[in-house]
Amino acid sequence: MGSNLDHIYPVFDTMLPREAKEDLLGQRGAVIWMYGLSGSGKTTLANLLERRLHERRKLVKLLDGDNIRSGLNSNLGFSDGDRLENIRRVAEVAKLFADSGIITVASFITPNNELRDLARGVIGDKDLLEVYVKASFKTCAERDPKGLYAKVKAGEVKQFTGKDSAFEEPSRPDLIIDTEALKENEALEQLFSAVMAKIGDSAG
Repeated sequence: MGSNLDHIYPVFDTMLPREAKEDLLGQRGAVIWMYGLSGSGKTTLANLLERRLHERRKLVKLLDGDNIRSGLNSNLGFSDGDRLENIRRVAEVAKLFADSGIITVASFITPNNELRDLARGVIGDKDLLEVYVKASFKTCAERDPKGLYAKVKAGEVKQFTGKDSAFEEPSRPDLIIDTEALKENEALEQLFSAVMAKIGDSAG
């Protein structure tokens, strides 16, 4: 019996090349994949980065975990299989944006190396900047910007990363931003410099 791909005929070779789109935008596409525990500072830094890049006249698309789960991935839960499919879909979308010359900032918990390797495999080393936004479970629980940790403590949230579901320390991030050790502006500067180096532009 044939596979679902038997009647699919990709036309990538006839499409306008990536270089033409990057030339139009005057920038190189890339994916900045930011991960860490809920409350580590991913969303805050991602939003600040988007604005900083916009000020530099860079076209940026921000993919946020909660936003994606309310739309594209609204049919997924938090089982191991659903987490994998969540990251796979996002990585494919991020790759499409990068191929169009857009700087794409993805902010997802991405709790283990299997998922991070999946994203890297889809996007590719050339386009990916993997950023670990680091903060301890204790610190994130104290910050609790979304009130999730209070709900976890009350037993209202299950399969919560860092408590019911493990968060694995990364094996090969391109950048570690320790938000317990750095002030917000220091963390942003560190991130911004790494992004500008990735896309081949000066952060000065």
